[in-house]
Amino acid sequence: MHRTPLLDEDQVLAALGRMVDELAGRVPPDAPLALIGIQRRGVPLADWLAHAWASRRGVRPPTGSLDITLYRDDLLAIGPRPVVGETRLPPSGIDDRVVVLVDDVLYTGRTVRAALDELIDFGRPRRILLAVLVDRGGRELPIQPDVVGVRVEVPPEARIEVRVPEIDGSWGVDRVEPASQPA
Repeated sequence: MHRTPLLDEDQVLAALGRMVDELAGRVPPDAPLALIGIQRRGVPLADWLAHAWASRRGVRPPTGSLDITLYRDDLLAIGPRPVVGETRLPPSGIDDRVVVLVDDVLYTGRTVRAALDELIDFGRPRRILLAVLVDRGGRELPIQPDVVGVRVEVPPEARIEVRVPEIDGSWGVDRVEPASQPA
């Protein structure tokens, strides 16, 4: 595997700061807001955005997490005993709130489709926005983010890996490509 750093800690934090500013421009000051992270790395990103939102608007929106495992369209392909993580929504619920779904990387759109299916099972938000740290293109479904930290172009065989301190010990974004094959 060949790993190429794309964003260091300062660049990730700057991108997240821009995302909060863009969200503030899209969400009316009096609108009830909730930030819901898609497991795994979307959850700490949602928490960071909520903290930054509180410093700008004076009130911290509730946060939550979605584990989309049972909503995946490839559930049968991942085996008979999928590992299911925690889904935790704000105690106040999501009905009539502006809900921001937060994820680390947007690629095909299938994860977001599954998250939307699950979220709607829990209530009826006033509006749903999608915020992603990295949009790498390559959509298979007609899903587009409302707020993007950075856009990068990578070939289909490459991966984008986001690091967050809560899981990985540091902030960062890397491009990971398979090692080249000898001719």
